Amino acid sequence: EKSDGSCSTQLIDGDGAFNATGIDKFIAEVRLGECGLSYAVVSIMGPQSSGKSTLLNHLFGTNFREMDAFRGRSQTTKGIWLARCAGIEPCTLVMDLEGTDGRERGEDDTAFEKQSALFALAVSDIVLINMWCHDIGREQAANKPLLKTVFQVMMRLFSPRKTTLMFVIRDKTRTPLENLEPVLREDVQKIWDSVPKPHVHKETRLSEFFNVEVVALSSYEEKEEQFKEQVASLRQRFFHSITPGGLAGDRRGVVPASGFSFSAQQIWKVIKENKDLDLPAHKVMVATVRCEEIAHEKYSAFTANEDWCHLEEAVQSGPVPGFGKKLTSILYAFLSE
Repeated sequence: EKSDGSCSTQLIDGDGAFNATGIDKFIAEVRLGECGLSYAVVSIMGPQSSGKSTLLNHLFGTNFREMDAFRGRSQTTKGIWLARCAGIEPCTLVMDLEGTDGRERGEDDTAFEKQSALFALAVSDIVLINMWCHDIGREQAANKPLLKTVFQVMMRLFSPRKTTLMFVIRDKTRTPLENLEPVLREDVQKIWDSVPKPHVHKETRLSEFFNVEVVALSSYEEKEEQFKEQVASLRQRFFHSITPGGLAGDRRGVVPASGFSFSAQQIWKVIKENKDLDLPAHKVMVATVRCEEIAHEKYSAFTANEDWCHLEEAVQSGPVPGFGKKLTSILYAFLSE
């Protein structure tokens, strides 16, 4: 189940510091830069100790740190971790977020929870929302404050990215999914309706911001075999997730893979400074920075090129026959790489 195809790094630590060195090393290791637009980002959020890391490890062959059932329920994931899913095409990155409503942070310190939820929504194509089966239809459900937060912060994103929200119902009882799903969808709709919206989104429907998917899984501790079978079948849905009709088939505003690290860093900076996130303007900035980087790389390689150095030397001692032709062929070779 665990596979060498997976490697991981801490993206943001528990104090909110962005690990730029770690992500650059990770990106080089998984060769993300070569993917262009052909990659997907998945994240998971939900209550602490609800088995998020366990689900990711079974679903994607990752090695996120899991809670030890014998040591009691406490926080194992601090901050945000990033890994590559083993054996899934296109290249799929998955983020494990610190649990919400955790005792370790205390009730007042929800800032990090909100920031990481907003970050996940701003960079992910698919967000898994882990929830307990017994919370469906309950007024005091553990995930309701989180969902409210998620919807409120989504309103602050300049444009909807059409993120797929996949509700993963854990420890499913005997009640069939077709009975649970309408109740859950109604819960989600009510939360959406109750969230105060900026004027521009007064009439905006939930479906313009999100695709909502619902899946249910048996208890990992009590029905391990069933759980594993259900997870294996869910895993299939992440293959070719970005093709039309796939889980993230109608996503918008994708940043090319080579700009992912810079983009994620800037988004986190904006969120930490508690500013509104203008994603289209952000995309333009990422593109500009990447273009400058590429131009600089090309120019450095060109000035160090042997043929160019010979040509430059020859020019010092007088006119060079066929100079234009030679220079054009060197330039063409560099620009067409």
